[in-house]
Amino acid sequence: MKPLTPPMLTFARPLLLATLIATAASVPASMSARAETPEQKGQRIAVAAERHDDGFGDFTVQGKMILRTSTGDTSVRAFRDRILEVPGDSDKSVILFDYPGDVKGVALLTHAHKAGDDDQWLYLPAMKRVKRISSANRTGSFVGSEFAYEDFASQEVEKYRHRWLRDEGCPGNVAPQCHVVERVPTDPDSGYARQVVWMDTEHYRIARIDFFDRKNAPLKTLTADGFAVYAGKHWRAARMVMVNRQTGKSTELQLTGYRFKTGLRDSDFNQSKLTSLP
Repeated sequence: MKPLTPPMLTFARPLLLATLIATAASVPASMSARAETPEQKGQRIAVAAERHDDGFGDFTVQGKMILRTSTGDTSVRAFRDRILEVPGDSDKSVILFDYPGDVKGVALLTHAHKAGDDDQWLYLPAMKRVKRISSANRTGSFVGSEFAYEDFASQEVEKYRHRWLRDEGCPGNVAPQCHVVERVPTDPDSGYARQVVWMDTEHYRIARIDFFDRKNAPLKTLTADGFAVYAGKHWRAARMVMVNRQTGKSTELQLTGYRFKTGLRDSDFNQSKLTSLP
C-alpha cells in the first residue's frame, strides 16, 4: 500500500500523501475463492491495492494544513506537494510550505524505498541548512502537526506484516463496505506498534487508519473523504484529518488542484535543490 498523499498521507503515496490518499484495486476471483488464513488474505489485499495504483507517473497537489489545539484554537499553513513514481522502487516526494512567514520555504524531501530505510531531508530556511532526518527521529512531529515524519515516508507492502480482521460498514460516507486490515511495521524504529486500516471493498480507498503507540495504546486516528478519480484510475482524497487521541489536538489537510503526468524528473528531487525550490 502506498502512502496517502500527502498521506498518510503517501498520507499517505508520501502523506501520507498517497496510502493517506488511497488506492484502488481489483482482486482476482481465483485468489479470493481459495481458503486463506487472515494473514494471507491481508497480504493479498495490500498487494492488489498497491499494484492497481502503479503507473501514475507523477502528480502535484496544493494543500492547506489546519492545526487545531485541544481547546479549538487554529493556525493555517499552505503547502505544495510533488510526487514522482520510481519504477522498481518506491516514490520520491517533496513538500514545500508557502505560508505563513515562519514556515515559508520549509521543505521535506523523501526518497522512499521498498527495502531498507527511507531517506528524508528537511530544509529550514531560517537556519539556511538541509538536515537529514535519521530513522530514530522519524517518529517526531512534522512542523508541529499531528503527522510524524514517518507518515510521509514509505507505506510499501514490504514494510508491514498484514492480517485481515473482518469486513464491515465503512466509517463515514466513503463506501458501504470496508475490509479491515491490521498492519504491523517491520521497522524497529517505527513509532507505531500497529495500524488498523479500513479500505472500501470496491475501490480500496482508505477511509480510516487507527494508529497505536509502542505500548499498543490508541494514539491517533486518520480519516479521509471527498475522493475523486483522476486519469481514469487513480483515487485521491480531498480531505484528511489526523486526530491525536491522547492530546485532543488535530491536523486537517485540504487538498486541491491535483495534476497528473506533469513532467517531473528525478533531478527535481535532489537534496541540493531544496534551498531554491520554485
